[in-house]
Amino acid sequence: MPPPSTTTTPPVALCLGGMDPSGGAGLIRDALTLARLGIHPMAVSTAETIQNGLACQAIKAPDLDPVARIETLGPHLAGSWGVKLGLCALDAAAMKRLSATLDALRPRVRIWDPILAPSAGVGLHDGAELREIGRLLLRGGHWVVSPNRGEAAAIAGLKPDHIRAASPEALARPLLELGAAAVWLKGGHTAGEVVQDLWITPTRVEALPAAPRLPGQRRGTGCTLASLWLGLRLLGRNEHDAAIEAADRLRAAWGQAFAPGDAGQPLFAPGAP
Repeated sequence: MPPPSTTTTPPVALCLGGMDPSGGAGLIRDALTLARLGIHPMAVSTAETIQNGLACQAIKAPDLDPVARIETLGPHLAGSWGVKLGLCALDAAAMKRLSATLDALRPRVRIWDPILAPSAGVGLHDGAELREIGRLLLRGGHWVVSPNRGEAAAIAGLKPDHIRAASPEALARPLLELGAAAVWLKGGHTAGEVVQDLWITPTRVEALPAAPRLPGQRRGTGCTLASLWLGLRLLGRNEHDAAIEAADRLRAAWGQAFAPGDAGQPLFAPGAP
């Protein structure tokens, strides 16, 4: 008989999102990021893409039922585990089933990174469609939502020329009214040479540490930040410390980026952040 294992069981992160074949964003990026933290990733596609580092050409709902796949994983989803939702091409009926299934499974940590469109190429949602996903997902409570200002403004129904002048409270309010526990409003899409995220709850707006804007663009920053936050929360960080550390790790990895085949936007190298 083999000796009993002394390996500590790692936390589990269930990643729901888009399948980007290039690995720059989506489920592959989530899995790489979480594994780097010592978290065991599981993944279910909620959107299939034809995509590379140059552009996304097509997005469609997966052929296999994602809810059935999540239910099949149910026996593994016990103890310390959490969930991240990213790119989602499900219709309202499937989204309602997915939300109910997650509520029944009761993940300890939950984050939704709402995505209007990949960084280049075809889009998927408008603000009203993202708002409907939020209505179905957030009513169960406990979710942190991590939009950039453009995504938050679209969900709030603001016109593009009103985004810059909108207050953080106005951007976060629709998500909080839908049931979000907190909105992590990311500052990377704001103008200026300083980037500052905000942590917004129904009772307060907290500015997270500001940092100089880094040069250039990277693919998958939203996926990476949300996955880092999820992993750090599962490792015991509190919400604010996890957000601060996630941003610090992303910045530290900024220079460790490459474009496979020298094509398209750089993506984070394996082992980073």
